[in-house]
Amino acid sequence: MSVIHKYITRLFFKYFGMVMGLVIAVYLSIDFFSRIDKFLEAGIPSSLTLAFFLYKIPLIVSQITPIAVLLGVLTVFGLMSKNNEILALKSGGISAYYLLQPMVAIGMVLSILLFVFSEAVVPMTVIKSNRIEEKTSKKNLMTSRGKNIWIRGDRTISHITYYNPSDKTISGISVAWFNQDFVLTGRINARKGEYLDGRWVFYDCLIQERLDISPENRHEDVYDGKMGQLDLLPKDLLRVAIESEELPFFQLYRYIRKVESQGYDATKYRVDFYAKTAFPCICLIMTLFASGLALRGTSRDGITTGYAYGILAVLVYWLFYSFCLSLGYGSMLPPLIAAWTANLIFLCASGLAVYNLE
Repeated sequence: MSVIHKYITRLFFKYFGMVMGLVIAVYLSIDFFSRIDKFLEAGIPSSLTLAFFLYKIPLIVSQITPIAVLLGVLTVFGLMSKNNEILALKSGGISAYYLLQPMVAIGMVLSILLFVFSEAVVPMTVIKSNRIEEKTSKKNLMTSRGKNIWIRGDRTISHITYYNPSDKTISGISVAWFNQDFVLTGRINARKGEYLDGRWVFYDCLIQERLDISPENRHEDVYDGKMGQLDLLPKDLLRVAIESEELPFFQLYRYIRKVESQGYDATKYRVDFYAKTAFPCICLIMTLFASGLALRGTSRDGITTGYAYGILAVLVYWLFYSFCLSLGYGSMLPPLIAAWTANLIFLCASGLAVYNLE
């Protein structure tokens, strides 16, 4: 590695680390003040509260790394431009593409490391933080995460085979009612349920009612579109649905195959599966985009101008990326296309940014 490349690399990791530390501190501060009241009301010990925020750090790192990469590149080339170092290097016959080489290598390495980090570390810490957060809820849910959800309510015991977070529907519902002596008085079995206008609606359901404790005195009805009572809201089920961040790449793939083999919709998980490969690549794309943006500028443009354009680019990318994922969740785009469209478009934009830098 040449002296120039070493200099650029050293500067990049210096400012990359500073940006990461600053953003993590701001993120945790906002998260802390938005959650601390809920933790205090639930009586969560301070040690668990501290552990919760520590376990959040790996997920935060995985989410903000592309932003830190972009700002790091803009800072390095912005300062070099301000100090006329880039002008001096170009005057000495150094090509702009030569200055770009270490940044491209860094972008590729960080993309690979982000993928490995997101699969080896993030799932474990996300599970631990979610388990701590579950203690703040008053709902008594017993679950094996995503499937076989048990809910104990006021004289009711409910079982849900599967919850689909993409369309917020439940499948394989069984609700049993008991009297004050905990004797079974009624039961409902339904194929599917959805939350409409503040009530659960069950489809293809069988309702069994016992008018007294005699087993012969039983009444049965079959309904389609029957209003039912379930002691939880869709937001409560989000807590027990498996999050894609909790599963490493290959484990998520196996879970998708299992869910689909049992006849359930796994569109959301399939979109997230492809997103696990798409998102880390944005480190390389942001490196190219920021380098093209900074190396085209002049010393008069200033670092602030570069930051403004860079943050705007990140905002546009994130909004478009989230929009494409939403289309994928709604089955309006194929999962692979939904996960990669934003990357492909910004890769083209980055290519234009570095094209003909000379």
